[in-house]
Amino acid sequence: MKKRYMPVLVVCLLIVLVTLAGGAVYGINKLIPTREQMSLTDYYGQNVDGEAALVLGTEKLDQKALISGDDVYISLDVVDGYLNQRYYWDSENKKILYATPSSLTEETASDQAGGNVWLKDDQVYIHLDYIKKYTDIDVYINKDPDRVAIQYKFGNVSTVTVDKDTVIRYRGGIKSEILTKVAKNTVLRLMTEGEEWDQVATDDGYIGYIQKKKVKAADTTSYERNFKAETYTYLTMDEPVNLAWHQTTSTDANSYFADAIQNMTGVNVISPTWYSVADNSGNITSLASGEYVMQAHEKGLKVWGLVDNFNENISTTEVLSKTSSRQNLENQLVTSALKNGLDGINIDFETLSEDAGIHFLQFLRELSIQCHQNNLVLSVDNPVPENFTSHYDRAEQGKVTDYIIIMGYDEHYVGSDAGSVASLPWVEQGVKDTLTEVPAERTILAIPFYTRLWKTTDGGALTSEAIGMDQAQQAIADNSAEVYWDKNTSQNYGKYEGDGATYQIWLEDSKSIAEKVKLIPKYKLAGVAEWKLGFENSGIWKVITENLA
Repeated sequence: MKKRYMPVLVVCLLIVLVTLAGGAVYGINKLIPTREQMSLTDYYGQNVDGEAALVLGTEKLDQKALISGDDVYISLDVVDGYLNQRYYWDSENKKILYATPSSLTEETASDQAGGNVWLKDDQVYIHLDYIKKYTDIDVYINKDPDRVAIQYKFGNVSTVTVDKDTVIRYRGGIKSEILTKVAKNTVLRLMTEGEEWDQVATDDGYIGYIQKKKVKAADTTSYERNFKAETYTYLTMDEPVNLAWHQTTSTDANSYFADAIQNMTGVNVISPTWYSVADNSGNITSLASGEYVMQAHEKGLKVWGLVDNFNENISTTEVLSKTSSRQNLENQLVTSALKNGLDGINIDFETLSEDAGIHFLQFLRELSIQCHQNNLVLSVDNPVPENFTSHYDRAEQGKVTDYIIIMGYDEHYVGSDAGSVASLPWVEQGVKDTLTEVPAERTILAIPFYTRLWKTTDGGALTSEAIGMDQAQQAIADNSAEVYWDKNTSQNYGKYEGDGATYQIWLEDSKSIAEKVKLIPKYKLAGVAEWKLGFENSGIWKVITENLA
């Protein structure tokens, strides 16, 4: 019996041993990191002749760089989106314009490689050396496959430092293919911190994963740089700005200057609405008066002439996108300002379409150069920030102009629901949002001297009219309306019935204006502006002065 079962036992034992050995091998293999190297062609993608893969910071782009011999070109779209938005394509003259604080430079495009600007298949490409002239970047160029990595962020970068020689893998996990080796003390840019694996990027264009136990704790690094950029200087006032807009619709209105300011106190800048874009060639209509300026100067007032784009017969996009018309507009404004002795120019271009945004910024850059060469203050009016006005790019505006003015009104307007023109929470949020982009010391808050009287008929039709402070108080008095302080808006609110309709009004008065002006010292703003002369009551100037400091 023992002899009969012995072979069976041996076979069973062998099966068990083989199974255990196989399991052990499988377990050991699971713990052994793969040494397999990933194909860099698979990683960076296949290039056609004359192209190179492109890595910007910690992002591998779908767009390619172009290579012609030793010349490397990056598309204008990529340069604008990542590196430097001031390379402006002048489609009219086939040039790249670049505005420095002191001059406007230009580079003509060629249909062949070799120059600074290459126009290839209707796409604009900029030579890497030309980018480096005005942009703080580090460039890494490698072959097999051709690839270009560009680093452009050097301040407060999240990093990890390699603690021992190791590898970066394509994905998290020891079985993922190896992208590259990294030596001890290499500083890597940290993208995502995980429990066991961190997503990192090397400066020379590898983006992958590294074992957390192979790096030191995450840190913040600011890289030392030798790049010297030309910096803007600003023409600003030593005291808080108190600007009043003076709406002038005819040359005759200039002769009423003395009447318009007779009760005005505390104001140090007056801005007459003298200029308007007249046509798509960039010509302007002008009501400017040297006599008006002299009278203002005698009263101790600076004069910033306002230019608007309110002419319904023009296309702001067309005026600004065409270099000949845009620069014609700039030249006419500066020429008139100097001829009439102005101290500054105030830009009031409203309802800008998204496609006008980049051209508006170029207009401000170019105008800034001329203004500063001629000691003219350049200010620009902006609506309270909303998602649909991001193309105004207040951050770039704030770099090239002297003052950014927040138009803290029109919260409710013709065509909207009834409500306040400028409730305090709405205005304050507008200030906060603006200050995420613009320095407080060059930001001016504009407040309204007007309100809207809202009328709702029995049929539900809603209309409104803009009225000044005295007219609003008269409407309240004439209709014996009850008024109470609305804490939600920080305004006195009134409501009354008449003529078969319901009337509502959120008043601008000494109390509401005081609350708005208090925002200026609270947020250390540069000053206040008021729309407009003629809508105020005589006592409001003292309220502004008392709360401005």
